[in-house]
Amino acid sequence: MISSCKIRYFKNKLLFLAAPILLYFFALNSGLAEGWEENRTRMIDVDLKPRGINSPEVLKAMMNVPRHEFVPENVRGMAYADRPLPIGEGQTISQPFVVAWMSQLLLIEKGMKVLEIGTGSGFQAAILAELEARTFSMEIRPNLARDVNIRLKLLGYEVQVRQGDGYYGWKEHAPFDRIIITAAANHVPLPLLDQLKAGGKLIIPLGNVRYYQNMTLIEKDSDGEFHTSQHGQVRFVPMIGSAQE
Repeated sequence: MISSCKIRYFKNKLLFLAAPILLYFFALNSGLAEGWEENRTRMIDVDLKPRGINSPEVLKAMMNVPRHEFVPENVRGMAYADRPLPIGEGQTISQPFVVAWMSQLLLIEKGMKVLEIGTGSGFQAAILAELEARTFSMEIRPNLARDVNIRLKLLGYEVQVRQGDGYYGWKEHAPFDRIIITAAANHVPLPLLDQLKAGGKLIIPLGNVRYYQNMTLIEKDSDGEFHTSQHGQVRFVPMIGSAQE
């Protein structure tokens, strides 16, 4: 038989050996966390502020949301580069500047009801939630919708995600103060215009879905009339479903 003294000896030895390993991983994780924060600070100082992102609320949201949690592990090292990244199924997460730019153009205020079409990775939805908007988001691809719903919940973002064709909007929760479409279309879906509240704003990459689009902001006045302004060229993946018919 092995004596209790020997058992205690082996336990103590294992703890002695394990302690440096645990400390190493703790330090490693702390270092990674600090690295991500430094990357976000650099992203804001280099890629956002100099290019006209000046909304304190948007900048704070971009600083608070961990973009690296919304991209696959194999591209996580580029999470804070100002570029789109693949997220699977032929889709991408938009570059940080575009996310911040669209959010700033919408002039989102606390408590506004916002509909996003094209959840994708969930990053834009998380930014909307961080801006304290009541956020609803639609994703047509079942796998992405399932994954993003889990991701947003795990990260603590209160976003209602629905799998379905965003062309028809989310009538049960209409009207919306703001609608953001994060996929390219060659026309504005009429159901989304109908679900936009008077005084509301809708933003969409509008134009040739194979090449480039114009970032188009549509505002609905109190009489139900629409006013359109364009804010430069962008390139998004095409909106699928009824938008292609």
